[in-house]
Amino acid sequence: MKFLFFKMLVVWRRLWHGMQARYMARHDVDKQLDSLMRRADPASAWHERANWMIDVSEWLRHRSAVSLLDRQSWSKVRSQRLEIMLDWLDQHRDVRRNVQHALQKTLREANGPELFSTTGLPHEPGFFGELSERLARMVLPRHFSPTDLSALFTALFPDPDDANWLLELDNALLARLWKLFADDGISHMYWQQIEEAITYLTATVIADGISPAFRQRLEPKMPMRATPFLALRREIEAWLRASPHDQGALRSVRMLVAVCHAQTDRIYAHLDEYGVSVSLVYRVERMRAHLQRIGRLIDVRAAVPGEPGAGRVQLLLSDLISAHHNHSSVRGLMRRSFALLARKMVERNADHGEQAIARDAAGYRKVVRGGLLGGAVLAGTALLQVGVARLGTAHFFEGALASLNYAVSFLLIAAVGGVLATRQPAVAAPTLASHMGELDAEGMRGLVAEAGLLLRSQSAAIFGNLLAVAPVAALVCTAGWFLFGVVPMQAAQAHADLASLSLVGPTPLYAALTGVLLWLSSLAAGFADNWFALRRVRETLANQRRLVHALGPLRAERCAAWLERNVATISGSVVLGLLLGMTPVLAEFFGLPLDVRHVTLAAGTLTAAAFSLGWQALATPEFWLAAAGVAVTAFLSVAVAFACALTLALRARDVPRRMRRFVQRALLRRFIAAPAFFIFPGRARAAADAATHEEDDSGDDDGGGGNSGDSAPPADIDDGRKTQAGQPGEDERSVLPERMRRYG
Repeated sequence: MKFLFFKMLVVWRRLWHGMQARYMARHDVDKQLDSLMRRADPASAWHERANWMIDVSEWLRHRSAVSLLDRQSWSKVRSQRLEIMLDWLDQHRDVRRNVQHALQKTLREANGPELFSTTGLPHEPGFFGELSERLARMVLPRHFSPTDLSALFTALFPDPDDANWLLELDNALLARLWKLFADDGISHMYWQQIEEAITYLTATVIADGISPAFRQRLEPKMPMRATPFLALRREIEAWLRASPHDQGALRSVRMLVAVCHAQTDRIYAHLDEYGVSVSLVYRVERMRAHLQRIGRLIDVRAAVPGEPGAGRVQLLLSDLISAHHNHSSVRGLMRRSFALLARKMVERNADHGEQAIARDAAGYRKVVRGGLLGGAVLAGTALLQVGVARLGTAHFFEGALASLNYAVSFLLIAAVGGVLATRQPAVAAPTLASHMGELDAEGMRGLVAEAGLLLRSQSAAIFGNLLAVAPVAALVCTAGWFLFGVVPMQAAQAHADLASLSLVGPTPLYAALTGVLLWLSSLAAGFADNWFALRRVRETLANQRRLVHALGPLRAERCAAWLERNVATISGSVVLGLLLGMTPVLAEFFGLPLDVRHVTLAAGTLTAAAFSLGWQALATPEFWLAAAGVAVTAFLSVAVAFACALTLALRARDVPRRMRRFVQRALLRRFIAAPAFFIFPGRARAAADAATHEEDDSGDDDGGGGNSGDSAPPADIDDGRKTQAGQPGEDERSVLPERMRRYG
């Protein structure tokens, strides 16, 4: 048993430390190089030579577990190791010949243009195919094949910093390294592979460019033969037949690459107007990546040896390393593919959330009146849910009936013009995103003011719902008592419901979960609205022959327009009902003790339980703990849903991470300093004045010069974003371009 334990320990150490451990165990560099370089065998199999090359790369990059050197210093150490290795080979000519023959034989046997045409580029035809391929690459070991040099290349450079290290190598080291790796025959072979890669990438661009999905979204409409994609093929073929340094053909090729790249911007403009398709966004991004790689390969082929342009080969290899690490992750693929979809969702959903925002005292009263209507409907919903619970059906059917009850009630509230409490923050992302054009000091004040409007509107909806649900539920219970002599629930069930609503218990967790469900329902509404626009359902219904024949052209157009305006509301209400009703069922299926807590429904349940127990229940701590639980439910569901909406808005506008944290902390500080600003309309102006003074004070608290760490805006933001520091009260200013980078 002891022997087995130590053997497993040895195997684990080998897996953890890798192959380089047997060389790094020796502190003498000459012994390390002697042991490593004498393994080179030109007569061995291709896989053995490839693994030896990977071991050499690991020896160059090896970094001790504990070190005081920074990243740049380790890059210099790595360059020094490379120079030491080349000097050692020059001193041992017999070993150098074996190493040179092994390297050159490996490169000659690796044929095909895959290194230049597939490394770091998406090559699957669809988004989900590419996603499954990347997931498989994460799980399965790498397969090295002589026909796929890209796999060996990415294994030699597994660190993203390898790109910068390669660019920092001086010309003398590069010349010595190239002399070791290649000869004239290998150079000619790889120049041919670059031309083959240009041909392959051009064919993939043409296949996408002339497809119906692309041509239908290009403006102005043009015949297929007149598209710039087919012209690109003709010019590429002419330039490949001509001299690489033919300036006229080279200018034509580069111009057409730029024109094809501009066509993708037109497709994005069409998606902005008519909705987003994830698969189409993936194909557009793939075309843009292929066009960028074509431009890089054109620069390499057009470079004149001996001139500064000859260093473009080094730049190409560095670009291949960066592209592999930037485009091989599953997270990066999903982030780039869904960035435009999130942006379009918050833009298209803005029309549905704007009408429920209380921008003044009159609007606040209007939302309260809508909340009264919604509360009256939800009183009946809560009592029906109590009746469903008393049926004693199977848990799945109980959840299905609850979902039906909720969905019908939410649709009825929308039909009568009512407002559902805690649902509005989940659709607040569009309004918040529209105020993120410039997050300077004035822009931050506008964003905070808009957040105050949204939360005040939500407070008005909560007040309206709660003012109506308790009296209406009590009235219905009283009518049932006088007419039928029954109470909503038995005493044991009433005590159980009060205990489940109690503040002392899992109620805060359930309230936070409900806030997430509210936000997810708004996502479903946004996706439905985007799908409706993408499929052009309004035009389809307005011109459907049978519908036009049955209703007439004018009524068919009105029905299609009505459905377009309300598709988000309908889908959001149905999805929210399903989430509230079926989440406890699914949680119980997986053994999770989870439940949902909606403030209005909880208030109705509390009223029914108190009525069933009698007036004496109002004097018990059990009742007041349940009432406190209802209040906490209102606060947490609103806070969680609003936080999710704010995060979605920030990500849709591609705001940097440090700036996102700064915005969230600014809103939190404002809420702590002036909570009435987010609740009551009469305190809005006074709280805004106090907020202005607090904005000035926060500048001093954060360091006065913008050097406060994460709480201050970033001092240096990529993509042209800059931070300006000024006088106190202006040091939190972070100037962003009005049109931020829209696509990932």
